Amino acid sequence: MSESSAAAAGASTAGAGGWRRATGIAGAAIGVVAAGAAATVAIERMTVGRGMRRKARLALDSAGPYGTLRGTPGTAYADDGTELYYEIDDIDPAAAADLGPRRRRLFGRKAPAPVTVVFSHGYCLSQDSWHFQRAALRGVVRTVHWDQRSHGRSGRGVDQLTDDVPLTIDQLGRDLRAVIDAAAPEGPIVLVGHSMGGMTVMALAAQYPELIRERVVATAFVGTSPGRLGEVNFGLPVAGVNAVRRVLPGVLKALGQRAELVERGRRATADLFAGIIKRYSFAGRDVDPAVARFAERMIENTPIDVVAEFYPAFTDHDKTEALALFADLPVLVLAGLQDLVTPSEHSEAIADLLPEAELVLVPDAGHLVMLEHPEVVTDRLADLLTRAGAVPAGTTVGTYGSTSSTAQPG
Repeated sequence: MSESSAAAAGASTAGAGGWRRATGIAGAAIGVVAAGAAATVAIERMTVGRGMRRKARLALDSAGPYGTLRGTPGTAYADDGTELYYEIDDIDPAAAADLGPRRRRLFGRKAPAPVTVVFSHGYCLSQDSWHFQRAALRGVVRTVHWDQRSHGRSGRGVDQLTDDVPLTIDQLGRDLRAVIDAAAPEGPIVLVGHSMGGMTVMALAAQYPELIRERVVATAFVGTSPGRLGEVNFGLPVAGVNAVRRVLPGVLKALGQRAELVERGRRATADLFAGIIKRYSFAGRDVDPAVARFAERMIENTPIDVVAEFYPAFTDHDKTEALALFADLPVLVLAGLQDLVTPSEHSEAIADLLPEAELVLVPDAGHLVMLEHPEVVTDRLADLLTRAGAVPAGTTVGTYGSTSSTAQPG
């Protein structure tokens, strides 16, 4: 063997060893996170065969109506050239005329105030995560739904893909500005953000305070945080969360570098990951299986290298000061009381900084509260639109979806 061949072989062996070490750490970390979910899956496997579970997933994929709503497509371009996909649902006079009496009283006239509601989704999701709220408001309020860079139908982040520039929440704020400039260049706007989407709204405010002062008439922060996300324990014991915090960034980076291999592994362990996703997305036991599968599908469709790319940005996120820009606006702060990803205490911290905001805490709700308890979120959003003057006051929107519990005003 030549010296160069030996060196190459040695490098290959070292690389393989490094990869094995990384995946070993990954296994340990994921094992800690997945302990509760794995127990559920193990019980299920004793009663339901793998083939039947796979058939059930396929049936839910084909039968579920969630995520099927589409609007007029458009493309905005971020400052680094990334293509950002959005859709517009315009006011439909015919749809407004066909509204049921309760919604007709809520929205009143056929031509509501020319407000555009811009929805920003969370980490590893897409614009379709707002399915229920989109359906309820469809045709009677102008809405914009967009996919964050590297998510959904948007393009991969150019800076991240070509120049290995770290992803920041500030970049997402600039992305949102590009979408607003393209899809809602004029008129008043309402900003609605879930989780990472709420952080994106805060980053927009920090960088473009004049936009908030001149055009934003209301804001909704759903299951999000102003900062200090590095302190979240994800419902784990102290030893487990410390281990995860220590190794997870490096593990994700290593996994992202072997994306194809990891994606095959994700498919092979779909049952286990479904349990993890359900644990960290929902709190109730009676979630519609089609809704749970819909959430799984969105998260599964986020490539592991994108997961790794975005994760470090959350530790650096701190937009506490930017919240002051919303102090004089109607603001809704809403969270699930059992959210393990962005705990409700983070929403309470936002409300403490915005004493005039409406704080709504939803019992028996996890991180994906807009899917788990859609009628609560839709009702409070409708009330926010009323307070912003976008729709007449007097009534609340009819429910869309079902739930087993009610909201608890803070």
